Amino acid sequence: MEPFKKIKSIATPLDKVNVDTDQIVPKQFLKLVQRTGFGQYLFYDWRYEKEGIPRKDFILNDSKYKNSKILLARDNFGCGSSREHAVWALDDYGFKVVISTSFADIFYNNCFKNGVLPIKVSEESLQKLFSVKSEIEVDLENQSIRADGLSMSFDIEPHWKKILLEGLDDIAMTLLHEKQIVQYEKAHKI
Repeated sequence: MEPFKKIKSIATPLDKVNVDTDQIVPKQFLKLVQRTGFGQYLFYDWRYEKEGIPRKDFILNDSKYKNSKILLARDNFGCGSSREHAVWALDDYGFKVVISTSFADIFYNNCFKNGVLPIKVSEESLQKLFSVKSEIEVDLENQSIRADGLSMSFDIEPHWKKILLEGLDDIAMTLLHEKQIVQYEKAHKI
C-alpha cells in the first residue's frame, strides 16, 4: 500500500443513503481474482443503462468529477454484504477518501486495510462539505479537513492512522514483528 498523508481534490457528492456493497460493485463483476480492474464497475447499475450507455444524470458521469479522489456519501455507506471488492472498486476508480456520517463496520475496516481513508463526520459537517464547490484538503497527519474557509477535525483510531500513514497492509504489519517471530521460531523448533 502507498502511504497516505494528504489529499487535495474536488469531492464527488453521492447524495444517497444506505449505499450497499452490491451497488458499489454489483455481484456479476466479482469474477476478477486480483484487486485491480474493479473501478470500471463502480456503481455500474447507477452509472450505465442496460446497453452500457452512461447515464447523464449520474454524478460519476459528470466530467467535473472525473479525477476526484474524495467521495462524499450519506448515512450507512457500505452496508450489505462484507465484500472487500467494494473498497477495491472505490480505490481502483481513484477514490482515496470517503466522508460520511456513518459506515457499515466491515466496510469501514476494509477501507483501512486497503489504503482508503473513511472519515466519519457529523450531519452538519457533511452538509457543509456537500455545499463546497472548490477542492477539499484532507490531512491525515493533522486529522483535518479544509475547504472554502471551512476547517474541521476528525477522529481516527491510532492503529488505523499508523497503518495509513506508513502504508502498511496486514503482511507489512506482521513483518514489523519479524525479529520476535524469528526468535519464537528458534525457541520452539520441533
